[in-house]
Amino acid sequence: MLIAVAHARLAPIRQRAASLRGGADAAWDALRAHVAADIESTHLRDLLRDDARNAALTFAVGDITLDCSRQRATVETLRLLAALGEARGVAAKRDAMLRGELVNESEGRAALHTALRAPRGAAPVLVDGADVHASIHDTLDRVYAFAGKVRAGGVGATGKMLTNVVAIGIGGSCLGPECVYEALRSEPAAQAAAAGRSLRFISNVDPVDAARVLEASDPETTLFVVVSKSFTTAETLLNAQVCRDWLVARLPGVNPAMAVAGHFCAVSSDVEKAANFGVEPDNVFGFGDYVGGRFSVHSPVGALPLALHFGPSIFRKFLEGARACDDHFASAPLEENLPVLLGLFGAYNSAVLGFPCRAVLPYAQALSRFPAHVQQLDMESNGKAVAADGSALAGDAGEVVFGEPGTNGQHSFYQLMHQGRTVPAEFIGFCESQRPTHAKGRPLSCHDELMANFFAQPDALAMGDVDEAHPERACPGNRPSLSLLLPRLDAYHVGFLVALYEHRVAVQSFLFGNNAF
Repeated sequence: MLIAVAHARLAPIRQRAASLRGGADAAWDALRAHVAADIESTHLRDLLRDDARNAALTFAVGDITLDCSRQRATVETLRLLAALGEARGVAAKRDAMLRGELVNESEGRAALHTALRAPRGAAPVLVDGADVHASIHDTLDRVYAFAGKVRAGGVGATGKMLTNVVAIGIGGSCLGPECVYEALRSEPAAQAAAAGRSLRFISNVDPVDAARVLEASDPETTLFVVVSKSFTTAETLLNAQVCRDWLVARLPGVNPAMAVAGHFCAVSSDVEKAANFGVEPDNVFGFGDYVGGRFSVHSPVGALPLALHFGPSIFRKFLEGARACDDHFASAPLEENLPVLLGLFGAYNSAVLGFPCRAVLPYAQALSRFPAHVQQLDMESNGKAVAADGSALAGDAGEVVFGEPGTNGQHSFYQLMHQGRTVPAEFIGFCESQRPTHAKGRPLSCHDELMANFFAQPDALAMGDVDEAHPERACPGNRPSLSLLLPRLDAYHVGFLVALYEHRVAVQSFLFGNNAF
């Protein structure tokens, strides 16, 4: 009887997943049948009693652990998910992307954001007959040289040192760099490297955004970074014009052209347009069409403002972390591959179990902008209505992504997650704090209190709580989540984390068949 009810409840979900896949796909069918027979009527509190299962659903890459034991899944589910990955050609599509093939079919382009963090001397990857690694490192060298010059005492038009950087962009041209800046600005090594300097961002065309940044800036010590690949982005260029007018008006004794040349640099592939704005051509840094804006934080989009603020050595660590994730993604078996596992469970929760949302919940205030970065990265990439071949998708391919840092979110939207709708959750935590603090007379340090919540919330979502005396307090449980635990929030691990979610987006697009790039 329970199985019959489960089949009836899952019928619309099965139809939706089948339409996404174009019909008879044995791997999806096997997964849906397994859910109807073994998962739908099984509570997570029962699954979690199996220690062998829990161990099999926990994965480690060096000092990073991914715990999927609180997913509504068994070892057999994992096997079927890996089989789905094989059937959908995830490994082959991954390899084609990393080789620089034209995986962005609609625009006839490669998707080579991974080349941005490849080591110097890496095997050539050719686009239009040229090795992208060579041009990437040439540009990085220029970025590092420029940043080093500014940080070593570079001056503006009035002879004062340029210690305040204002980055002007929108979307991926701002969200990624701002996310990384927020993640690192309290990290001891990065904070020490940025001593005496400031970095701010302007992204909204609402004039209040620019006004707030400019009110806190000194025109004589401010360097503006205009980030627009085409140098035609309407909102960015309007804000750049506002900043140029502000600068010229506040440096009345300086020739306007000299003021702009001395206080503006740019990230753009159109040197001529940037020069027409007033930027010195030598201070324009570009990147290839094979990098989409939301995947560009490891390009000069992130490298220029972040190296100006933190210095090249911190940004190199950020690239190293991303490279480590790239190497893992490229070589690990599907059933042990962290980005692949995130993508498989994401597709499973949305297309098979029927949960259209997911929450990204970093238990680190420094990652306050990470959910917004992932939101754009994921929803702009996979929120598509057509497959890569241009045919219409009959169902929804993406998920609604939202989140806030813990513990703030617990006093905001966790009520719905525990008692209302089921929202698969992704908890991100760190063994060490950037700022260890222990209040006098308190039994736990602040970070221990934070991590107690980090570990307790997934259990509460999974196990639930029955309160017969107060039914309004009862929580049904059986809410899936996963936990990602890293040792510390430094430049290396921020790089790994950002790359991890980039690859997760690609994996889900391979599974659904849309073009994420």
